Amino acid sequence: MTNATGKSNKQPHQTHHDHFMKDFDHDDYKGHGKPAEPAVCRECGAVFHKGRWQWATRPEGAHEVLCPACHRIHDKHPGGYLTLSGAFLASHHDEILHLARHTEAREKTEHPLERIMSLEKQDDSLRITTTTMRMARAIGDALHHAYQGDLDYQYTDENNILRVSWKR
Repeated sequence: MTNATGKSNKQPHQTHHDHFMKDFDHDDYKGHGKPAEPAVCRECGAVFHKGRWQWATRPEGAHEVLCPACHRIHDKHPGGYLTLSGAFLASHHDEILHLARHTEAREKTEHPLERIMSLEKQDDSLRITTTTMRMARAIGDALHHAYQGDLDYQYTDENNILRVSWKR
């Protein structure tokens, strides 16, 4: 379809995931302003440089602050919840934990704010809390890719939280 100028009115393709991630992009733990540079997290040592958190050598004269991930961990306020359940979990518990930790390590290498906060056994399930929605989704996607099963995402309005469930 074209408009009066002969140009297309067609919008770029937007996936269901993109729509939700844009709608839920606001995060109180990202702060209301960027820290003065140079800055370093007093807990994990991540450096805020050129407008983003990264792993780097501590700059001389850096201000000590708390990065958003350490702030969430300190407040015990996850950005994502991942609940794993099913008979497959019981028989492959160690493999599944290894995959979750490997996914965290891979993500955290480039994105210091992507972390697992806790792993909690709950009856016949395992609950993983993460610092961001993105981390919960990455682990859920990795589990689904490796082991199939049923994967469900629930985006909530309550403080920008993603709840992921995986069962097999």
